[in-house]
Amino acid sequence: MDIIMEATEQKIVEKSWNLTLPASYRPLLGLRETENAIKEIKDFFEAHLASALHLVRVSAPLFVRAGTGLNDDLNGVEKPVTFPVAALDGESIEVVQSLAKWKRYMLGELGFPEGEGLYTDMNAIRPDETMDNLHSIYVDQWDWEKVIPVGARNVETLCGVVREIYDVICRTEFHLASHTRGLRPVLPEHITFLTSQELVDRYPGRTPLERESAAAREFGAIFIIGIGGLLSDGTIHDGRAPDYDDWSTPREDGGLGLNGDLIVWHPVLGRAFELSSMGIRVSPEVLLRQLNIRQVPEWANKNYHKKLLAGGLPCTIGGGIGQSRLCMFFLRTAHIGEVSVGVWPEGMIESCRSHGIPLL
Repeated sequence: MDIIMEATEQKIVEKSWNLTLPASYRPLLGLRETENAIKEIKDFFEAHLASALHLVRVSAPLFVRAGTGLNDDLNGVEKPVTFPVAALDGESIEVVQSLAKWKRYMLGELGFPEGEGLYTDMNAIRPDETMDNLHSIYVDQWDWEKVIPVGARNVETLCGVVREIYDVICRTEFHLASHTRGLRPVLPEHITFLTSQELVDRYPGRTPLERESAAAREFGAIFIIGIGGLLSDGTIHDGRAPDYDDWSTPREDGGLGLNGDLIVWHPVLGRAFELSSMGIRVSPEVLLRQLNIRQVPEWANKNYHKKLLAGGLPCTIGGGIGQSRLCMFFLRTAHIGEVSVGVWPEGMIESCRSHGIPLL
């Protein structure tokens, strides 16, 4: 088993499981206290998020019909959990990977006006996910979507929503710290906006994660604008599906994209920590452009995409906010398995246990 010690970071990196094991780690709370805190975090954050963005809660599917285009294809290579249903004559059904497109579809079906939106508890299974401190095959998040005017498809709208969400995150941290022993707020008052191209320019020769970590360490909380489009070095900061976020529209700063990631500095793990991904959604024109860029023009024949191209869906902004991620950050845990029940390799369980990390 390959274990190395990085003295400058005071953490152990166990390469066999891709784990970061902080030295002398001890959970902030006991198991029962942690469960109580998780509920407190979720109740407080959900209520204030709904109020800030003018959202109402709706029920969401755990699975959808295959081939409709409603499921999230993520980077296009992840395989959803699929199973036949006897009552549907063996038709294939897919467990959702996220609800990025379903939400926009429902806003149209339910007739939401501009300025209002919906949110839901999204529970997904991603069997191809690599397990580490931050990732499990089980994903839980608040998926939200809001109708905006066509003329509001711009960076100003995106940044305005980011500020509202970040304010709720900060309020939640202060609320939790006010009655949780040992918890001290660490988030800065304001979030810093950077483009993915600015990260390349500021931190040349580094990987995207290294750039994120350098910026998160420097500023405490950042939002990276434009993820999925080409950068000056011919790479992309990170993958994005072509049929929900707009990552190809030119901006006034010369970059591409009206989407991004909200990232904070995790003081225990000593690295960038993504809490949310969001973006202004594709227009019909942008959808066609991005399908061609990703070389999947045939997706335009799926039911969801046909409806969008025909102008049958509202103009929206939306995203996902990780529930376990948020709890993991607020409770300063070293592993997502401390706040979310999962299935883990036995070797990972043993490694975590030996370093004081209890996995649920």
